[in-house]
Amino acid sequence: MTVNTLGVLLVDDHEVVRAGYHRLLESDDGIRVVAQATTGDEACRLYQQHHPDVVVMDLTMPGISGLEASRRILAHDATARILVFSVHENEVMLGRALDMGIRGYISKRSASRVMIEAVRQVAAGEIYIGQEMMSYLVRHKASTDSNSVAGLSTREFEVFQLLVDSKSVNEIADILNLSPKTVGHHVAHIKSKLGISSIADMTRLAIRLGIISP
Repeated sequence: MTVNTLGVLLVDDHEVVRAGYHRLLESDDGIRVVAQATTGDEACRLYQQHHPDVVVMDLTMPGISGLEASRRILAHDATARILVFSVHENEVMLGRALDMGIRGYISKRSASRVMIEAVRQVAAGEIYIGQEMMSYLVRHKASTDSNSVAGLSTREFEVFQLLVDSKSVNEIADILNLSPKTVGHHVAHIKSKLGISSIADMTRLAIRLGIISP
């Protein structure tokens, strides 16, 4: 890899998706995929091993999410440059990503057209938001529902995502390496902050915000 070549860590749990974007990125002579990860945990390990210029991160993967993996990477290296590419097109996920220091967000439906430009801009230390996400950026600033979810801590939001994905307290504890008691405390705090009393209410809120599909 030459001095001017950008090294990319590509993170997605689908082999076909990774293969396609690997080819796309390396069609640019100035970009090289230095490593690929299939889970958030693996992404954290490979980041410390390779220290890529840019991490291209999916959000939805087995185990910890791309947001949690990004949080851990940024906690280890505050200068990490992370570009999210995701099927999630909503103000909540975009807002959480930007608030934690992720520098770019594009949707998977536009990624094939803008990926190389986005990687280069993020590598240069700039913010890149896909054109299709701009309306959600406006909604993020105005939505009462999204503002209520924005009040959750990073860990609480991670638990919230897993709860509305029908994971039990014990399953969440295993995924996040926490005790069930600690997860239970997080659930109580989430309900209190959101002003709701049941997992069903959380699920309805997540559907309304586009975090999950009906």
